[in-house]
Amino acid sequence: MDSKYDYIIVGGGSAGSVMANRLSARSSNNVLLLEAGPDTPHGKIPPEILDTFPGTVYFDPRYLWNELKVSTESRAKGAGPAPLRKYEQARVLGGGSSINGQLANRGSPADYDEWENRGAAGWNWDAVLPYFRKIEHDLDFDGPLHGTGGRIPVRRIFPELWNEHAKAVGAAFHRCGYKYLPDQNGEFVEGYFPLPVSNAYERRVSAAIGYLDPTTRQRSNLTVATGATVSNLLFEDARCAGVRALVDGKAVEFRGNEVILCAGALHSPAILLRAGIGPATQLRDVGVEVRCDLPGVGQRLMDHPSISLSSYIKPHARVNEYTRRHCLVGLRYTSSLPGAPLGDMLVAAATKSAWHAVGKQIGSFIIYVNHTFSETGEVRLRSADWQVEPQVNFNLLSDERDLKRMVEAFRKMGALHNLPEMQAVSSDPFPSTYSDKVRKIGVVNRKNERITSVVAKLMDASGGLRRQLIRRVITEGFTFEEVMTDDAKAEAFVRKATIGVWHASCTCRMGAENDPMSVVDAHGRVKHVGGLRVVDASIFPMVPSANTNFPVMMVAEKIADDILRGH
Repeated sequence: MDSKYDYIIVGGGSAGSVMANRLSARSSNNVLLLEAGPDTPHGKIPPEILDTFPGTVYFDPRYLWNELKVSTESRAKGAGPAPLRKYEQARVLGGGSSINGQLANRGSPADYDEWENRGAAGWNWDAVLPYFRKIEHDLDFDGPLHGTGGRIPVRRIFPELWNEHAKAVGAAFHRCGYKYLPDQNGEFVEGYFPLPVSNAYERRVSAAIGYLDPTTRQRSNLTVATGATVSNLLFEDARCAGVRALVDGKAVEFRGNEVILCAGALHSPAILLRAGIGPATQLRDVGVEVRCDLPGVGQRLMDHPSISLSSYIKPHARVNEYTRRHCLVGLRYTSSLPGAPLGDMLVAAATKSAWHAVGKQIGSFIIYVNHTFSETGEVRLRSADWQVEPQVNFNLLSDERDLKRMVEAFRKMGALHNLPEMQAVSSDPFPSTYSDKVRKIGVVNRKNERITSVVAKLMDASGGLRRQLIRRVITEGFTFEEVMTDDAKAEAFVRKATIGVWHASCTCRMGAENDPMSVVDAHGRVKHVGGLRVVDASIFPMVPSANTNFPVMMVAEKIADDILRGH
């Protein structure tokens, strides 16, 4: 590897893969991409990453930051601190796009108009749509809202190929008055739809697969270094001049004209904070010398609050032989909250909850607040030591409007289980939680395979025994009837069970120069610091009404274009 580069990209996830491809397309640019996790080269991509069913890779420790723990719960006043839980942050080339659910959506046009209204000049819907189109090769639709020449394929599994559970969910939505939308990424209106995925021929196509293909990797001006963890930034006066990294256990320094942080909404702010860029008081508290007092670094962390309503799926309605995908149908609807925007809620119906035998018997409505009002989360340092993961508090239900919509949504989806369509394919609905117990049994190993195989046989054998197992082993102290009818129980369940959906965003927000809480300008450049940009979900002014993978790639495409144009 060279010692001097034009661009050093920190993080090989969705944003970093796009930036590496686009910046190295100009042969005069010498580009270095640093990724802490393992490579996924063509011909050697692990099968669990390629799998169209992502449940085999969600919990795989080989591809995660295993020491990262977060709190998500916004506790009632006087209830004490929220407990910490593991957070599945990807540590692999392709980042989240190598382990996520592969959902390929964009959000509401109004989201991006709000970005501009919040100070991100040039980021309205009309400005970002060309970059969404640039990403994708839509295999089902074309026209002004779709791309057909991009590096990431987008496809859908249409209703005639859905399993019986998904068909019943669609029929229940239809009975409730929602219209069928063949294209979620078309007109932004209410309705149910086949979920679009970044997937071709039943194989995941991550950002790394799409953008760091063999032809791109052969460019002599692009270096991709995996197993490379950045420990700190290097400076010459007020300008960032490079990075210090641990590469295969050896400390190395790389110099560059510009450093671009693409490490995600938890690790990009942590890297800035360790370099002395952030809220001065916080930095001094952990013994970091203040280089630039930027109060917004690590602040106002956002995600989409989510809960699950699960049920037992009858044998005939389970995943069919056509596809291993578990989520086929989604619903976008508008809540009863006064002033809520169109499509502020989203539900994805999963026919399988995990890879193991019990997971194949449990279906879920994954319910989340699509347009989030809570934005008081925080990333801050525990220590100046770069090897210590940051302290992360999502504070997901800090705005009561999100809590109220979650309770309403649970009951709305719970009522569907009284419809004949749902009763034909499922039974025994229950409020489910993403507990440590669930996470541990979700790790792929032979012990879990044996345990779940026994439990699954018992679940299928007897309705009474099944209900006992659900109540005593799977649920966490709340019954379906309690959450449906008791307001206090419903609020307690939602507060305890709400997690994010791995859409961490907004900790280094774009904004106007005179906004004291903005961290970067509309081109991703860190305020008052030369030679340094941030390009990932951390710069979102607000989390859009979408899974964040495509918005992240859109941001990278747009800022790469800015850089090549001379910004």
